[in-house]
Amino acid sequence: MAEPTVHVVDDDASFLNAMSRLLRASGYLARTYCSAREFLAEPHGDEPGCVLVDLRMPDIGGLDLQAALAQSRYPLPVLFLTGQADTASTVRAMRGGAEDFLEKTAPKELLLDAVRRAVARSRHELEDRSRREELRARFAAISAREREVLEHVLRGRLNKQIAGDLGIHERTVKVHRKSIMTKLSVRSVAALAQLSQEAGLPLHS
Repeated sequence: MAEPTVHVVDDDASFLNAMSRLLRASGYLARTYCSAREFLAEPHGDEPGCVLVDLRMPDIGGLDLQAALAQSRYPLPVLFLTGQADTASTVRAMRGGAEDFLEKTAPKELLLDAVRRAVARSRHELEDRSRREELRARFAAISAREREVLEHVLRGRLNKQIAGDLGIHERTVKVHRKSIMTKLSVRSVAALAQLSQEAGLPLHS
C-alpha cells in the first residue's frame, strides 16, 4: 500500500507552508492547495491519506468540499481546521463524517493525533473497498441462471422450491448451487450470505 498523503487545503499561504513543514517533519507526505477548486481539479487515486481543510474559504468552503468528497469514487477522511468555529458548522461537519474539527490554534500534538486517526481510518476503508471489489469480481463470474438460483438460495428457498419457481429440474438446481459455491469459494449458505453482504450485494427477503 502506498504511503499516506495529507492534503492541506487553505487560502492562507503562510498556514499552508507551516502545516507542510509540520507534517513532513512528522513523517507524512504533504501536498498543499490554495483552494478547494484546485484540490478537486487534480485526480486522486485509491491511496491512503486524509484532507486537512479550512472551514471558510472563498468560492468553495470546507463543508462544500467535504460534501464533494463524499460523492467521489475515492473519498478521503476530512479534518477541519478553522479560526472561526461555530456550533452549527461543527455539527454539520461531524454529521458529514469529519474525523475531527479543530481550531487552528490547537496544540500540534492534538492535530497530529487527529491526522493519525484519519490515516488509519483511510487505510481501513481502502482495505474494505479493495475487498468489496475483489468479491464483486468473483460474483461477476457466475452466470445469469446461477444468479437467479443464488437469489433464491439467499431467500432461504429449498432446492425443490427453487426448481418450481424457475421451472427447471431439481437436479439442475443442485448443479447450479455447486457451481456457485465453487466459484465463490464457500461451503455453506451462511458463508454465502455473509459474502454477499461483504460484497455490498442486496439480500432479497
